[in-house]
Amino acid sequence: MSEQTGNEARIEEATARIVELEAELEASGTTTREAAELARVKTLLHDWVESVVAVVATPGVGRAVLIHDNGTESRIASPELPFRLAVPVSFERGES
Repeated sequence: MSEQTGNEARIEEATARIVELEAELEASGTTTREAAELARVKTLLHDWVESVVAVVATPGVGRAVLIHDNGTESRIASPELPFRLAVPVSFERGES
């Protein structure tokens, strides 16, 4: 199985699992992988991210909170994102 095929299968499994979980909560979700619709969504996401004026990353609980320029908060639960956003620890001593 090629890496691309493996990634495609994981993406399909993830989207199907999420839609199924939302259906159990009696909430409908939409899925798109079509190029034009995905481009539209990415444009909206870029605009949304550009409105961020502060970020609180908490890797220990897998959460990032984005504070937008209008004062609203967006909470993102993710095992990866908070680690990407956190400042790496350095144990090197600087010159005193």
